[in-house]
Parts: sequence; C-alpha cells; structure tokens
Amino acid sequence: QEIMRTNDPVVASFARSLLDDAGISVVVADEHISAIEGMIGAFPRRFLVVDEDLPAARHLLVEAGLSAWLVTP
Repeated sequence: QEIMRTNDPVVASFARSLLDDAGISVVVADEHISAIEGMIGAFPRRFLVVDEDLPAARHLLVEAGLSAWLVTP
C-alpha cells in the first residue's frame, strides 16, 4: 500500500529512518528516477508498506509531523 509521496530528500530520509527504526519494512518506489529527473517534481518518491503495517506506519508518520505527505486512503 502506498502511504506517502514526497519530492523532498530530507523528508524522504526522515520517513525512511522512522519506519526502519520501528521495524516497518518500506519500499521506496521511483527513488532513482526522482534523482535523475533533477528534482523538478515530476516523479515523487512513493513509500510502500504491507497492508498489516499500514496503521502503525501511518500513526508513526503523523506523530512525527509528516501528515502533509501522507496519501489519503
């Protein structure tokens, strides 16, 4: 399930660190194309988690102040 999108490398790094530290597996899609396209914003990084981790991941990211980047269910 897609949980968030961002073009901001700092937000992406922070979110990935939070999820990794919580033991939540995350796949970051479009990470390489986002870097190649020169940060014009055409290809945001998409964060994907498994269904059973979605509620915990969403809660963690909201608590960390990243709700602006969350994808609405």
